[in-house]
Amino acid sequence: MNLLFAQVWAFWIAPVLVASAIGVLAVIIGLYLKKVVAPRYPKR
Repeated sequence: MNLLFAQVWAFWIAPVLVASAIGVLAVIIGLYLKKVVAPRYPKR
């Protein structure tokens, strides 16, 4: 029973972890672009 629960838990939590990791990377890249790249090209 514990093995089945572990498999179900792993299949449930894996998409959540992958989606959150992708979200964190997107936020980090967005903040980098805003902080570092945007000042190079000021708005006119």
